[in-house]
Amino acid sequence: MLFWLPPIATLALIFAAFLVGAWEWSAFLARDRRGLRAAFVALVGLGIMVAWQASEVHADFVLLLVAAGVWWLASLLWIARGPGRVGAVFIAVAGLAALIPAAVALGRLRLFEPQGAWLLLFALAVIMAADVGAYFAGHRWGRLKLAPRISPGKTWEGVLGGLALSALVAWGGAVLLGWPAFTVIPLALGAAAFSVVGDLVESLLKRHSGLKDSGQLLPGHGGVLDRIDSLTAGVPIFVLGLLQVGLLSARWPS
Repeated sequence: MLFWLPPIATLALIFAAFLVGAWEWSAFLARDRRGLRAAFVALVGLGIMVAWQASEVHADFVLLLVAAGVWWLASLLWIARGPGRVGAVFIAVAGLAALIPAAVALGRLRLFEPQGAWLLLFALAVIMAADVGAYFAGHRWGRLKLAPRISPGKTWEGVLGGLALSALVAWGGAVLLGWPAFTVIPLALGAAAFSVVGDLVESLLKRHSGLKDSGQLLPGHGGVLDRIDSLTAGVPIFVLGLLQVGLLSARWPS
């Protein structure tokens, strides 16, 4: 789909995945109130449409990504404080702030020319590498718990392993794209670090809601949200960094 079909096919898949993620997020609000959950999904869909239209203007797209960055920085501070239970309004706002900018950022990446498909794949690979590296390093060397009250399985050794693999992927991608590796790697490390925050926020909300997985759509893996939680934080940060250093500005879709 990414390389052999028109960009609209990829955009449809991205937005569909994020709407499914919105449905799963709505379970944090009220698991048994389907009307309220459907309203939240509609609100996310409307938010994506409005943000997508606004993102046609470069400055507005940057503003959307900056807002996402501020949100994830605030989330990091929130997690560091060891938060107690949160209310429904906070959960709803958190869902909007997590899902809308990430969906738009992924969609806009696909439209960058002439390498939109490769750029989207690169961004996904950088963030997913952080997950993969953390999983294997954590299982092999993990001792020091990262956030035991939120996600007992995560360790600092896992985080470092994820950062290392993300940096390696960033180096390879930079070489293939003809970008300066020493510019791209720090951006990738920042995005990978924030991807951990996205994962922890979802883990915290699941614990508050008494849920083990966000859904059952993917047997053995949970729901769609369990697969995109890291992307919701990492992708906007990574795209913002690439824009700020000028690696994407020349390819801004008209």
